[in-house]
Amino acid sequence: MMSFTSLGLSPSLLRTLAANNFTQPFPIQQQAIPAILNRKDVLGIAQTGSGKTASYVLPVLMNLQGSTTTKNRHVNALVLVPTRELAVQVREVFQMFGSKLPEPIKSLAVYGGVSINPQMIALQNVNVLVATPGRLLELVESNAVHLSDIETLVLDEADKMLNLGFKEEMNRIFALLPKKRQNLLFSATLSEDINQINQFLLHDPLVIKIEAPKDNIELINQLGYFVPEEKKGPLLRYIIKHNELKQVLVFTSSVYKADNVADKLRKNGIDAIAIHSKKSQGARTKALSKFKAGELQVLVTTDLLARGIDIEFLPCVINYELPRSPKDYIHRIGRTGRAESPGDAISLVTPEDKHHFKIIQKKMGKWVTMIDSEGIDLKGH
Repeated sequence: MMSFTSLGLSPSLLRTLAANNFTQPFPIQQQAIPAILNRKDVLGIAQTGSGKTASYVLPVLMNLQGSTTTKNRHVNALVLVPTRELAVQVREVFQMFGSKLPEPIKSLAVYGGVSINPQMIALQNVNVLVATPGRLLELVESNAVHLSDIETLVLDEADKMLNLGFKEEMNRIFALLPKKRQNLLFSATLSEDINQINQFLLHDPLVIKIEAPKDNIELINQLGYFVPEEKKGPLLRYIIKHNELKQVLVFTSSVYKADNVADKLRKNGIDAIAIHSKKSQGARTKALSKFKAGELQVLVTTDLLARGIDIEFLPCVINYELPRSPKDYIHRIGRTGRAESPGDAISLVTPEDKHHFKIIQKKMGKWVTMIDSEGIDLKGH
C-alpha cells in the first residue's frame, strides 16, 4: 500500500492531507506527483473522480514554495478549465492546501458570467490563477494580469475545452506565455485534438493513462421505465416519493426542461432546484453546496454540469431525458456507484427513445431491467 509520505511532499501538505482524511494516493497521484515535483511535463488521461485535481495541485504548490514572483499581477501558475464550476472546485483545492503552507500561496478563480471588476481587484498578489479562457483574455487585455512569469501551465479537462470550442482562445493564451515552462495536460479521453495539443505543447511528457475501473458500472443498479411523454412528470414524482429518495440528481437535456422539471417538483412538495449555464454563479454554487450537504432533496441539471459534480456516495441519478451519446449516459450514471458504494440509476424511456436506449445499452455492454409504467397508479402525483 503506497502512502502520500512516499511521494516527496512537504510535512505541511502531509498534515493537511491527514487532517482531511486523504490516506492513500489514487493511481494518478502516485505517478503524477513525483513527476511534477521533478518539473516534468505530464499528459494525464483519467476520468473525473480519479483524483486528478490533487495530483497537480499538491506538487504545483510545493514547487512554488520559495520561488513566487514578487511582481504584482504576475501569476506563477495558470490552470485553464472549461467551466465556472470546475474553476471554483479547483480553486477550493488550491485554497485548502495553499493556505496552510509555511509561505501561503494565494489562489483565485476567474470566469465569465459575473462582473469583471471584483476579479480585477482580487488579482492583487495572486500566485495561482484558475481561469476559463475567455475571461482570462479579457483580464489580460485590461492589464489586470500578466502571464510572462508563468512557471507551470495546467490544462484541466482539455477534451471538454476543445469540444466547447476554446481552441482559438487557448492558442492566443499560449502565445502570451514564456517559452520555458512546465506544461501539464489532463483529459478524460485521448482524442485526435488532444494528441495535436500534446505534440504542440508538451516536451517529452510522462504519459499516464488511468483506465476507468470497469466495476464502476457493476456497482450501479440500473432500471428503466417505459413511459409516455405526458406521464414523465407524475412518474418522476412517484419514483422520488414512493422510494423516499433523499439525494437525487435529475438530468434533462435542456435548460428550459431543467427549470420546468424543478418547478413542477416544488409545486408537488418536493424540494428541488435547477442548476444550469443560465443561472448566476452564486445561485449555482449555493445550490450545489446545499445538495452536497444533503440539505436539498433534488438537483436538476444538464450535461454541461455533469462533470463538475463530484459527490462521494451519491445514491441516485435519474435520466428524465436520455443524453445524446452512450458516453454521456455512462458519465451521468457514473455520478453514483463510486468508491465501492452501490447506487441507483433510473431512466425514463418514451416510445420515441426506445431505439436510442437500445443503442446506449449495446455500447455499454449491459442490458437494463425495464418496467412498464402502465401498471403504476400515478393518480395524485
